[in-house]
Amino acid sequence: MSSSYNDDLGLAHLLADSAAQIGNARFRSSDLRVSTKPDMTEVSDADTTIEEVLRSTLSRARPRDGVYGEEFGDNPGASGRKWVIDPIDATRNYVRGVPVWATLIALFERGEPVVGVVSAPALNRRWWAMKGAGAWAGRDQRGGKKIQVSRVSKLADASVSYSSITNWNKVDRQGAMLGLLHEVWRERGFGDFYSYCLLAEGCVDIVAEPEVALWDLAPLALIVEEAGGTFTDLKGRPGPDGGTAVATNGLLHEPVLDRIGIR
Repeated sequence: MSSSYNDDLGLAHLLADSAAQIGNARFRSSDLRVSTKPDMTEVSDADTTIEEVLRSTLSRARPRDGVYGEEFGDNPGASGRKWVIDPIDATRNYVRGVPVWATLIALFERGEPVVGVVSAPALNRRWWAMKGAGAWAGRDQRGGKKIQVSRVSKLADASVSYSSITNWNKVDRQGAMLGLLHEVWRERGFGDFYSYCLLAEGCVDIVAEPEVALWDLAPLALIVEEAGGTFTDLKGRPGPDGGTAVATNGLLHEPVLDRIGIR
């Protein structure tokens, strides 16, 4: 891979290494501490420790860059670049001992993601991308293979992944989403980061979520797009910051938005 962001991608992988070491050490530990945040989501001591360590590393390696993380908020920085971190995506999986969880790391420049890494150490797998250099997956950066979305072009042949069907009531689109699920070949709730990574690898064709934050999607939008897919919110606006998400292999995007989009 050749890109002006090679050094940043290397740093993102180093951050992912640190996060994996902490996350694996605390995963399924008997003394894991879990509390509830004001928004009623769960947070573990692993979440906070990972974000603290990554912020500390970035303060030394990229002192002028901003950092925006799920647990400790926004530090704007002075460079016009910002790292967005979700220390553990799928915390509920993590605290219940389900191995489908990941650290999400992205670098934004001028408001757009240019580097993204998703590290799922309990699955022994990573996904990553740089702007203009494609999307990759493997055990680590050295062993990665380029990935691409599927070429499925009909809803009747498509596979859909989602996180929660009940959440669709929050945008008054549960009936529309259920209608889409009845149209497709297969539906499964793989959920969270994993749905988008499977889409980028061509294993599923459609992913949609009605309620998400920027840190939930920051590297995933770039990975999907660099794998040849399309990523928007439910209104069809590109990017990971719309509060909702629709990701497809591109061929199915308009038919999906016609059915579940907010127009």
